[in-house]
Amino acid sequence: MTSTQTRQELTKEFQGIKYILTSGMRSKLLLTIYEHPKNLDDLRTELEKPSATILHGLKELETNNLIRKVNKYYELTSNGYLITTNMVKLIENWYSVNKSKLFWNNHDLSDIPEDVLKNIYLLKDARYVNSTTSDLSNAFNAYIKLISRAKQLKILLPIYSENHFKHLIQILNKKQFKSLELVINEEIREAMQKNDYLNKSILENEKVKIKCITRKIRIFLTFSEEFASLTLFFKDGHYDDSQILVAHDKNSIKWAVNLYSYF
Repeated sequence: MTSTQTRQELTKEFQGIKYILTSGMRSKLLLTIYEHPKNLDDLRTELEKPSATILHGLKELETNNLIRKVNKYYELTSNGYLITTNMVKLIENWYSVNKSKLFWNNHDLSDIPEDVLKNIYLLKDARYVNSTTSDLSNAFNAYIKLISRAKQLKILLPIYSENHFKHLIQILNKKQFKSLELVINEEIREAMQKNDYLNKSILENEKVKIKCITRKIRIFLTFSEEFASLTLFFKDGHYDDSQILVAHDKNSIKWAVNLYSYF
């Protein structure tokens, strides 16, 4: 398929998406039936709309093979289920981005793979923490508080920061801490090797596993079984430690694992 044909097909499909999303009734019907089949009384109660309005919407969706009627109950067809699943994902993606819009809008996202960005909805329960003029270290302190409680850590580390290394060494010295996995680029590893203290305390530490990559990245990702955190770079290339996303839910940790695995 040529790019022109692809654009034509996508334009055609967009009309179908527009058909659903530009109608509040059609969208609400799909979302209402998504969890399980409903009869007309159920739909009238949940949507608080007259039967005529609901029946009109149902007829349109039936015509487009998105729902079907089985024994007085309306249910999604396979096509309807796929469409509605992705509609839910779109809504959750929108919610997740809008909830932390200052964080996303201020930073360079170019190093986050497209497939991972498409699943930004997994971060819908993440919390945005930023520093203020009265507390310039608020975001950093929130990060240190998180990692200090962990027993295992995996970190995608894009910067050489002795301040961060200091806290990592303190954590490594705790008896209850089990393991640290660091993904760093070759330049950072070489700089650490030149520092005898860092070389001995981190690189040669039996609790530490180093994974070295050739490219520089603009993502600072940390996660454990209990949390995930993300800090990024400004669009001018400078690292930003004043804003952080923090999450403790399974979906956010899943998102972090997917991003980490990519690198």
